Amino acid sequence: MRLKFVTFFLLVLSATALSQNNNDFDKIVKTEAGRFNKLQNLNKIMYPGDSTIDVTYYKLELNITNTPHFLKGVTTIGIKSNSSSLTTFFLDLQGGMTADSVVLDNQKLTISHTNNQLFITLPRAYNMGELFYLKAFYQGDPDPSGFGSYIDTTHNGQRIVWTLSEPYGAKDWFVCKDTPGDKVDSSDVWVTCPSAMVVASNGTLQSDQDNGNGTHTVKWKNHYRIAQYLISIALTNYTLYTNYFKYSPTDSMIVTHFVFPENFNDQTKAQMNQTLLMLKIYSDRFGLYPFIKEKYGHAQFMWGGGMEHQTITSLVDFSETLVSHELGHQWFGDKVTCARWQDIWLNEGFAEYTTAVYFEGAYGKDRYNSDISYEMQRAKFAKGSVFVQDISSTDEIFNGPRSYAKGAVVLHMLRAIVGDSTFFKILREYLVDPKLSYNVAITQDFQAVAERVYGQSLKYFFDEWIFGENYPQYFFTWSSKTNANSSQVSINLNQKTNSNPTFFTMPVQFKISTSLGDTLVTLMNNSQNQTFTLTVNGTASNVNLDPNNLILKDIIVTGVDDHTTAGEIDYRLDQNFPNPFNPETKIKFQIAGSPNSSRQSIKWVTLKIFDILGNEIATLLDDFKPAGEYEISFNAEKFGLSSGIYYYQLKADDFTDSKKMMYLK
Repeated sequence: MRLKFVTFFLLVLSATALSQNNNDFDKIVKTEAGRFNKLQNLNKIMYPGDSTIDVTYYKLELNITNTPHFLKGVTTIGIKSNSSSLTTFFLDLQGGMTADSVVLDNQKLTISHTNNQLFITLPRAYNMGELFYLKAFYQGDPDPSGFGSYIDTTHNGQRIVWTLSEPYGAKDWFVCKDTPGDKVDSSDVWVTCPSAMVVASNGTLQSDQDNGNGTHTVKWKNHYRIAQYLISIALTNYTLYTNYFKYSPTDSMIVTHFVFPENFNDQTKAQMNQTLLMLKIYSDRFGLYPFIKEKYGHAQFMWGGGMEHQTITSLVDFSETLVSHELGHQWFGDKVTCARWQDIWLNEGFAEYTTAVYFEGAYGKDRYNSDISYEMQRAKFAKGSVFVQDISSTDEIFNGPRSYAKGAVVLHMLRAIVGDSTFFKILREYLVDPKLSYNVAITQDFQAVAERVYGQSLKYFFDEWIFGENYPQYFFTWSSKTNANSSQVSINLNQKTNSNPTFFTMPVQFKISTSLGDTLVTLMNNSQNQTFTLTVNGTASNVNLDPNNLILKDIIVTGVDDHTTAGEIDYRLDQNFPNPFNPETKIKFQIAGSPNSSRQSIKWVTLKIFDILGNEIATLLDDFKPAGEYEISFNAEKFGLSSGIYYYQLKADDFTDSKKMMYLK
């Protein structure tokens, strides 16, 4: 899922970083939950459903009336007993809905509906593994929770009904076991509604019957395993646009887009056509599209982003980043679903990373690197572990810097450790693992697959990056001694003490530049303060830490004791002072080089100011500058700025650093 529109307040909370991609990223983050956070009985939503039953099937028969707007429903549920003597159990249904009756074999059962739970008493005890089907009859005007679990509204003067059940909203509009950990084997969705409304849902269209009374009944069938929150409906006066994904010389799959008529134009069609390339790139990288026997599609809706409903993504528009993220979910989130919301990164972090994979396949490695650089900037604002500690809050589950950006960066770092071919083999094996494929997973399941394919333990990596907090901050120095045609290079790496872990164990790349060319080495940093000594050919002139941006990190270069290049200084961007400020503040920085020798360096330097959305406010410097220290003043009044958080960014050579500052008017 991606969020497009967020308020300024929520953006401050998620601390948006600078990037050309951040307008699209704002479609991703689910932190808009603050506007929709009407979840009831938070103490009741952390359970994994009733463990005494296993649900196997859902059939939703929904009658959506016009005057008044009302929902009457019948949910047929397949249930298998997980008890040796099952006599009572509960399902989930929002308290605002009326549970009329529950029927088993034409017999009405005794029910009690309290605290959003529908308690059911069976006519006899059911043995372990015994399967039965019941029908739950209910009605009401759903009170949407979360992100808008059931919305009945208008667009462009036309009625539209849409659902978005993640994480706890499925029970708002149908009787279910409201947990992602218990998928059903298949599902049916039958919708009776006014004849003018086109109905989109999961799977394949079975029939569309005119009832002769101004209504029609549309029947959709999903043949694959599905989690309750991935079942959806969307109905309005859609225009249909169809194309085909040709996945073999003789086979193709329909791709159907349900589009608002007022948005259907050549530009939108061109955007929708990009889905075919995305399907190809993802199928090549991760394995064939998981629901190839049915369809893929999009249904426009009124929420400010997108939601990866199985085979029929709901979205606000067809932008490239939004479409690629939601399509990536069909593999990561829909085929393999997080079993518990604490492991939401298995959905959102993975889908966020698939966008980078798409950019790499469509535009090349530079675009991939740019996207990852942006994700790293966002990830630095993550608080707490990627493994979600508090799943009672949608803000905590769908935290942009943590569940999305840092989750994606974790995969980028894992790819660097194990290598490209092994990394994509890990992803493919994860998706076809017999215990996980079309099923559910937790972080430890993915770790086990990664270690099996890689052939080595990755415990240190998952412990610190998924269950730990923050990221390494390196203090880095180097020195060299030249002897004849070689140099002995000494590298000291010291990490600032962290909370959990105390320091990060990681393989770290160094690029050593010499008179004979560059040497790239990877050294295992497994202590907080560590010195490496190695010999390279030629005269060493520079050492860069992590030149390919493979680690989420900060680098603090504390000095270079190099006998051949005495007097060298390094790049540095200081925190502005004063901060907060009104209306003027000063920004100090240092440009690398040899300011006191004939080897003085001249660098092209830019210093820019950005707002919280990544829009450029001002360019304070864009020119050649010699090595040395500088101080530049910035006056917010001159640019008519309002109070808030802003960013300043320094770029020179391959050095980039950004810091935030607060203007209080």
